[in-house]
Amino acid sequence: MATTLGPADLKTVLHRQLQHGRDALVWKTEGLGECALRLPRTPTGTNLLGLVKHCASVEIGYLGLTFGRPWPDMTEVPWLAAWSLDDPDADPQADWYATAQEPAEQVLDLYRRVWAFADATITELPLDAPGRVPWWGEGRRDTTLAAVLVHVLADVQRHAGHADILREGADGAVGLSRAAGNMPGWEEQERAAYVERLRAIAEAFGD
Repeated sequence: MATTLGPADLKTVLHRQLQHGRDALVWKTEGLGECALRLPRTPTGTNLLGLVKHCASVEIGYLGLTFGRPWPDMTEVPWLAAWSLDDPDADPQADWYATAQEPAEQVLDLYRRVWAFADATITELPLDAPGRVPWWGEGRRDTTLAAVLVHVLADVQRHAGHADILREGADGAVGLSRAAGNMPGWEEQERAAYVERLRAIAEAFGD
């Protein structure tokens, strides 16, 4: 028999999954130096520390400003302040990388503090609490905490997946979380054989 989750239970599940994504993203930065964290690892410049800064910005916006809860010190997030003022000179990619004046630990500390800020919104408001996303298109800006929570959860988990790939490319480190590696217990030779088997399958198509 199917079990129907009540609003409070659903909020708990969504919140828990959001925290899993947050934890995974931060974990993927551990053990790397400033250069490795900032190094662009895709043709579009995606980098590990930038993913953290972006997700902090996302949560400040969607779980703060959307519900009339501005970040308490906007001087800490000047890129968001510039965007809110529609500054034509604002860097559109400012939340995707840390500047030379932003140490990695500062960005990571900001994100952890953003969790507490965003969690207060999640805890204190009901799922049907109304919000307004001013940067969404006309006619779809009015929303609810439930819709925003799903949106943020999807965004953070997506970027945690990006971090999985970037970290593996950086030093070969893999795993779902500290508690669950979620990988076969292969020796390096077995892993290499598996990759070669996949390569042979792909190359057989010859396109």
